[in-house]
Amino acid sequence: MNFVFISPHFPKSYWNFCDRLKKNGVNVLGLADTPYDALPWELKNCLTEYYKVDNLENYDEVIRAIGYFTHKYGKIDWVESNNEYWLELDAKIRTDFNITTGMKAEEIGSFKSKSAMKSSYKKANIPVARHHMVNANREEGLAFIAEVGYPVIVKPDIGVGAAKTYKLKCEEDVHAFYNELPNIQYIMEEFIEGTIVSFDGISGNDAEVIFATSNEFPPSIMDIVNTNDHLAYHTVKEVSPVLRDCGERVLKAFNARNRFFHLEFFRLTKAKKGLGEVGDIVALEVNMRAPGGYTPDMINYANSVDVYQIWADMVAFGKTYVDLNKQHYFAAYCARRDGKNYRHSEEEIWAKYGDRIVMRERMPEILSGAMGNEMYTAKLDTEEELWEYNDFVLGLA
Repeated sequence: MNFVFISPHFPKSYWNFCDRLKKNGVNVLGLADTPYDALPWELKNCLTEYYKVDNLENYDEVIRAIGYFTHKYGKIDWVESNNEYWLELDAKIRTDFNITTGMKAEEIGSFKSKSAMKSSYKKANIPVARHHMVNANREEGLAFIAEVGYPVIVKPDIGVGAAKTYKLKCEEDVHAFYNELPNIQYIMEEFIEGTIVSFDGISGNDAEVIFATSNEFPPSIMDIVNTNDHLAYHTVKEVSPVLRDCGERVLKAFNARNRFFHLEFFRLTKAKKGLGEVGDIVALEVNMRAPGGYTPDMINYANSVDVYQIWADMVAFGKTYVDLNKQHYFAAYCARRDGKNYRHSEEEIWAKYGDRIVMRERMPEILSGAMGNEMYTAKLDTEEELWEYNDFVLGLA
């Protein structure tokens, strides 16, 4: 089996995907625009061959690279990046080279566009927020707000995370937004009060769930980005049956086969007419790739598994041989923000939680806007320990 992995060096933990593929007997071919000498040694050891292009955005260069791999190794069976930025490139390569183990170019629009996602959510019978496609006519926007009320959320229709996302709380905010209207398509949505929960995992050839878990996030990643605040979120011990049912229906509606997936929902903390009661699940957005940053590693610690191996098993065998019934924990991510004065020093964190901290990293600049600067992740037994840990690491002086 020939597998072309696009940009396998970022995030840095993604070498694990390539390593597990190699262990499953897969021929792993790397393609990126980073010099070979700059690749980590762990990744170099996983690759049968690496092809460097000057720019992955230059599709002519990419075509030549895939052509070279095909000529040397035979038909390409898989192309994947597991990276939101390159999903369209992955799909275009599959289409042009007739690679059938993933979504083609004509399918990708259903989950790249936030507005397009809504039809598939409705197909899955998951409530969605009302929306308006923003244009230069601010009166149409004001008419939508008159219908749904303040505040409203405006964000790029196609985009990753909470970048360039804003909450408009009054008419003055609306006029300020329209006065500097970005030259990209924005979507305006009614505001939903709820916590964010995700359904994360790996799907098989029929969009069935091979493995799944869940993460819980603060109510507004948008506010964290816009106010440069710190971040805490965690992987839960068990997926609630209601969330699992919603997630499985969404995977089928999107025909999300052979994928690492990260599906985001609101769990309502306030009843909303037309959407549901407190505790009900409402659609947010789908991401047909692994959850961001080091979340795959958090999932491993929380579930005592190896999701890189589960994913590689799906690729090679269509199922996994990883034992999914081991002990579960809470994996708690806390990331401090540069410039804030915290109550406890790093030395105090290590003294109290050193035996439970499983990751300690300075987050890459490209991820720090949403994920903070100095990350501490711990494996904990109880929810009480989880909240105590969050307060100890992120409590301000």
